[in-house]
Amino acid sequence: MTQPKRYTITAALPYTNGPIHIGHLAGVYVPADIYARFMRLTGNDVAFICGSDEHGVPITIKAKKEGVTPQDIVDKYHAIIKTSFEDFGITFDNYSRTSAKIHHDTASEFFTTLYNKNEFIEEVTEQLYDEESNQFLADRFVIGTCPKCGNEESYGDQCENCGTSHNATDLINPKSAITGNVPTLKQTKHWFLPLNKHEEFLKEWILKGHKKDWKPNVYGQVKSWIDDGLRPRAVTRDLDWGIPVPVEGAEGKVLYVWFDAPIGYISATKEWAERVGKDWEPYWKDENTKLVHFIGKDNIVFHCIIFPAMLKAEGSYILPDNVPANEFLNLEGNKLSTSKNWAVWLPEYLEDFPNQQDVLRYALTANAPESKDNDFTWKDFQARNNNELVAIFGNFINRVVVLTNKYYDGIIPTPSNFSQIDEETLAAVKAYPNVISSSIERYRFREASQELMNLARLGNKYLADEEPWKVIKVDKARTQTIMYVALQIASALATLSEPFLPFTSKKLKDILRFTQNDINENDCHAKLVEASHWNDILSKDILIPEGHQIGKAELLFSKIEDKTIQLQLDKLEASKKANEAANATLEPQKETITFNDFTKLDIRVGTILEAEKMPKAKKLLVLKVDTGIDVRTIVSGIAESFTAEEVVGKKVTVLVNLAPRALRGVESEGMILMTETPEGKLVFVNPDANQDTKNGLTIS
Repeated sequence: MTQPKRYTITAALPYTNGPIHIGHLAGVYVPADIYARFMRLTGNDVAFICGSDEHGVPITIKAKKEGVTPQDIVDKYHAIIKTSFEDFGITFDNYSRTSAKIHHDTASEFFTTLYNKNEFIEEVTEQLYDEESNQFLADRFVIGTCPKCGNEESYGDQCENCGTSHNATDLINPKSAITGNVPTLKQTKHWFLPLNKHEEFLKEWILKGHKKDWKPNVYGQVKSWIDDGLRPRAVTRDLDWGIPVPVEGAEGKVLYVWFDAPIGYISATKEWAERVGKDWEPYWKDENTKLVHFIGKDNIVFHCIIFPAMLKAEGSYILPDNVPANEFLNLEGNKLSTSKNWAVWLPEYLEDFPNQQDVLRYALTANAPESKDNDFTWKDFQARNNNELVAIFGNFINRVVVLTNKYYDGIIPTPSNFSQIDEETLAAVKAYPNVISSSIERYRFREASQELMNLARLGNKYLADEEPWKVIKVDKARTQTIMYVALQIASALATLSEPFLPFTSKKLKDILRFTQNDINENDCHAKLVEASHWNDILSKDILIPEGHQIGKAELLFSKIEDKTIQLQLDKLEASKKANEAANATLEPQKETITFNDFTKLDIRVGTILEAEKMPKAKKLLVLKVDTGIDVRTIVSGIAESFTAEEVVGKKVTVLVNLAPRALRGVESEGMILMTETPEGKLVFVNPDANQDTKNGLTIS
């Protein structure tokens, strides 16, 4: 079979209930953009499609919280997401939205086609119902215990802990996410897609077919689903936000968002084709088209089982060739969380790091969660920039351009005889397009990014070994050859970096003047051999010709200082503390005591004379305290908040008539009274200082 030349590439439609964060970028949008850019560079016809997913329960929940309409929410976040993608350099051919008329029409038509072909089962079933809010609890309106993994915060449609998709009625101990009430069961009519009817087809297509080249996590999850036996899946919901079910007797019902959303790929393609004057159908109905879905692992079942079953039932569409789903990206050791604001938001990154889109693209690609969950840290981000982009890629380009301008006024020199090392280096350059292509075509973008960096390493090593700054003093002809070879490497980097570092690629092409509009067309050097297509590096012996004028040096990357990274770490820490404060619960009042009980307490002001850390104890300090009546030993659990050195000399409030107690072999003869500031910082109860505290006293 010949390699397809037409590609329909889709990226998961983001929910419009918040901005994009680095987890979305690493999981879906950066790898999808690398793939789309690469396919364009290699001469293929590409439709790269995405759009805002504007239906579903998360939208209505967000609207309820903010006291606005769902339309207000989707309008707000669609604009934010679309702008962020554009500013970050994600090259969608069309970024649409599921609230658009063309999508409503397409989804309704798709449902009607299946309905008329009797592909649905119509059933009256019992669904969870919230009596207080007077509505059925679809999907994320209900929370309970996952029947598979035991996660107590599973949603009604999917468990985000184990990735299992289920119905709300499958949950153990379900509760309404609206009121917190235990729901009742109430009858309602819905339409179901009988996945069991398509089980044999899916086995043949995936398990017995040629899908072993799918990622192990994708193939394994799909196989598990099929092996467990497929069941009918409801494709309608009792909601007032979404696409109305286009049949009689379906008033108050909308299409299930996971029936509606993937059809958004088709409607967005239609919208794009109409805009550019193309026929949309070959991109979805021609067997020579390669359909690739880029998603996160939580969407595998929808793209590999439900959507293919829908397409097969409709009958005229191609099926996905591959679904390269990534795992999850964590942040500084913790799971990314929108609700807890534990995230790096794309709009904020673009504001904090202007003109540094490629740094984040590279860091996310080099550490991509392709086969397992990975962790993003700001220190790694800094190291990737400083030690690789600046020290390797940027350093090589800067040296080449500076030396070319210094020795030859920016004009590519004429090479003399090529040495063996020159020929080996040029041959190695020619090999890189195939090496990188192989990795990209197998969806190994992390591997591909490192091969690109290896090309820059090759350039650095070549210059370091050949030392043109020394050779020029004794052999000018040899120096010309060295610089000529180095410029060929720089030219190859300008093209091969485009999928990974598009802003850098453009800047480098400008420095090398790949396009020259300011020179005479009759000039023999006007026709620069542009390596603007991937295969040019394979087929052309000369990527940038002798006599061509390049521009002045510009830094491609700038070093990121520690203080810049610390600001980001401080921002995360502030988010963590704010979330902890928002979710903090006050201890209930303890049992009432009498005045006589209170008078039994002997509380005195003392001074800490000595302090030392208790060996092998994380929280304990051993203190010598002058209480005014004696000097006694007190063991206090404050070592995580104070060092031994800083507490010496502190005045403290001491409960002195508490019965002694042995702690790790040391007898403690009292207790130090502590409290917390509003920021959660532990402080001493000091009668000589005014302290802004909360939550009452803490005894340590």
